[in-house]
Amino acid sequence: MMHPVTTQRQMTELETTSAAATQAFAAEWAATLPPGTVLCLHGELGAGKTCFVQGLAKGLGVRRPVGSPTFTLINEYRGRLPLAHIDLYRVRGSADAFGLGLEDYLFHFDGVVAIEWAERAADLLPETCWHVRISAGTAPDHRRIVLERPAGTGRACPVLGGKVFARWRGGGE
Repeated sequence: MMHPVTTQRQMTELETTSAAATQAFAAEWAATLPPGTVLCLHGELGAGKTCFVQGLAKGLGVRRPVGSPTFTLINEYRGRLPLAHIDLYRVRGSADAFGLGLEDYLFHFDGVVAIEWAERAADLLPETCWHVRISAGTAPDHRRIVLERPAGTGRACPVLGGKVFARWRGGGE
């Protein structure tokens, strides 16, 4: 059976009301992600990118604490699916990221890859990656989360049209 191919990214947004709610949404979404998923996280310092990854880790069954890999650059965690948490804040560009072995994670990692500051290696990113944009919401602890589904996948999205997203869009915290 042929599926129509989307040439543009599909976007949707929601707003969480606390760090715990941001983590809870990420955890619920993580439970639906297949191996090989690459998530590119965008946002200013303090926007909540690491908080979001902590939620992903919970949803993937990671039991140990998850912190920002700002100085180590890459942390791997074991869970139902492995999680690679990559922070490119201190990387100057794609050549530096390539030198870290980023391409192995982008194309050969059998788990979920979450990349903070992904725009610093934009030309290395696969077209099949998700973009997660996190910014301040309508109140101090609120976070606006914009999810961009990869173009051309033709697959149903567990968030953009499914129960996970519908629950959170309706204030499912």
